[in-house]
Amino acid sequence: MAADLDQTDRKILETLAVDARRSASAVGRIVGLSPPAAKRRIDRLEQAGIIRGYTTVLDHRHLDTHIEAFIELRFAAGTQVADVDGSVVHLPEVIESFTLAGDPDALAHVRVRDLDHLKNVVDRIRRGRGKPTVTTTRTMIVLGRTDRLHTN
Repeated sequence: MAADLDQTDRKILETLAVDARRSASAVGRIVGLSPPAAKRRIDRLEQAGIIRGYTTVLDHRHLDTHIEAFIELRFAAGTQVADVDGSVVHLPEVIESFTLAGDPDALAHVRVRDLDHLKNVVDRIRRGRGKPTVTTTRTMIVLGRTDRLHTN
């Protein structure tokens, strides 16, 4: 489908990535289409699976979970990739996780209230839930962030 995207489709995607609440009318004004034409294109992008959903971007500085960290995970030799994939999904603090080729084996992106909460999450990851066995972790606390899509 990517080959079927023209400049107008790409501009629609950029516009919605900045503010997904924009109406088809507002999107149309920005990209030079009538509201019905913009709506048809947005619907087509959704049906093609290019737009998979809409989300709310929270400012965690105003919430309890304002500390963000990345935790590298290394697993016992012979651990299957499928086991690595499912190793942290049960933890509510995990925003997203990645299985990697190379070292480390996985990376977990977490959000916590404070350093004690972070220690607790790391301990729960290290304890695991049986298999697979996490052999080592390394935690990196985020000091700042640049988000190209959500610059508010």
